[in-house]
Amino acid sequence: MTRTQHHELDDVAWRILRTLQSDARAPLKTLAQAAGLSVAATAERIKRLQDAGTVQRFAVELDAVKVGYPIKAIVGITATQPGKKALLERLHAAPEVLECHHVAGADSYLMTVVAASMDDLERFIGTINPYGETRTSIVFSTPIQRRGLEPPGTIRRP
Repeated sequence: MTRTQHHELDDVAWRILRTLQSDARAPLKTLAQAAGLSVAATAERIKRLQDAGTVQRFAVELDAVKVGYPIKAIVGITATQPGKKALLERLHAAPEVLECHHVAGADSYLMTVVAASMDDLERFIGTINPYGETRTSIVFSTPIQRRGLEPPGTIRRP
């Protein structure tokens, strides 16, 4: 399945996915109850969702502050084509980089970065400045946390 293709999901699949997105460690029994299926049928559905690439991984999300990273920033960089490969190698190796997006517009890449201190953030930015011009926005708060996907066309209710 290519990136432009999508897998049509029924209501049962979405009930499983919503439950998994809220708790990736939910027992099969809980998932089966949410889906209205037997445990065996639910396990098979999850396997098919994984095989199709719909479920890519099961993960744990850590509280960055509690593990020593109280600073969060969004960093944009405009990099020239010859330096992009070396920049991406540097970003892959940097534990501060949580995610990096190749984007259209003024920036080449936008990344979410964490740091133990402002000095550490400044030091990290110094390591990528040779690859291009950077812009940094410090995150004060996150009024909408990263959240799970909903079916296309769904209106989120508070």
